Amino acid sequence: MVHKSRIAGPRRLICHFCADARHLQIAALAVLLAINFGWIDFGAKPLGSTLAIVSALITQAICSRYFGLPHLDLRSPLITGLSLSLLLRVTDPLLYVIAGTIGILSKFVLRIDSKHIWNPAGFAIVVLLLCSDNVWISPGQWGASIWFAALLGFLAILVLQAARRADVTIFFLLAHAALLIARALWLGDPLAIPLHQLQSGSLLIFTFFMISDPRTTPDSRIGRFSFAMAVALLAHWLAFFLQMRPALYVALIVASPCTLLLDRLFPAEQFRWTSPARYQGASS
Repeated sequence: MVHKSRIAGPRRLICHFCADARHLQIAALAVLLAINFGWIDFGAKPLGSTLAIVSALITQAICSRYFGLPHLDLRSPLITGLSLSLLLRVTDPLLYVIAGTIGILSKFVLRIDSKHIWNPAGFAIVVLLLCSDNVWISPGQWGASIWFAALLGFLAILVLQAARRADVTIFFLLAHAALLIARALWLGDPLAIPLHQLQSGSLLIFTFFMISDPRTTPDSRIGRFSFAMAVALLAHWLAFFLQMRPALYVALIVASPCTLLLDRLFPAEQFRWTSPARYQGASS
């Protein structure tokens, strides 16, 4: 007969792992990066990925010490580094170091009311796109099977996650899809076009790991709905009226400061991870 304590141990570890959405996000992004290196080449290279991840981790360690944080939490910079590895493409590997550093620094320096304003990876990507001609976003063409598997995995994270931000992901994805389909119907294009536009790996990462960042989205549900709609509408305008390719990322960075206004208009309990720290930069 198996002793109950032997069963409770692994079960407790699993529950603890799933209780923090960051663990699930790290696992999902790491699996995608492993698939890139081992089976299907998405464009991420070992050197660039290593530089992005290590620079983010080192910057987090330095900033944690400088700002006197009570403990060093490497989960957030690991998510940032993995996201940059999958999304960012450069001609000079040094730009990966700059991206990881800028992203984590923005989290510590650009803050109002104990919240950082921008998603670290998204902010770093937009800054480099604006400052260098040697940077671009991965087209995110993973193939139908990998894309569908990633979609199912990310949806599972929404069900299991403790971040309580599944709604903003759903709001944005539905709004973005509705705008693409409405445009296709208006122009008389076949629906295969918007469906193909939705089947992008970079769109999935943006939707499930950037716009849903609990530390940079409004605290209230109505605020998150308004934020998701604003990003979708702005991205649509930038992409189809100004012909801007990285429209999603620019729209997110432009709209993110509105979170501060939405939090004042629709006050709600501020998000905390499972183990609140004295200074939320430690774990955000």
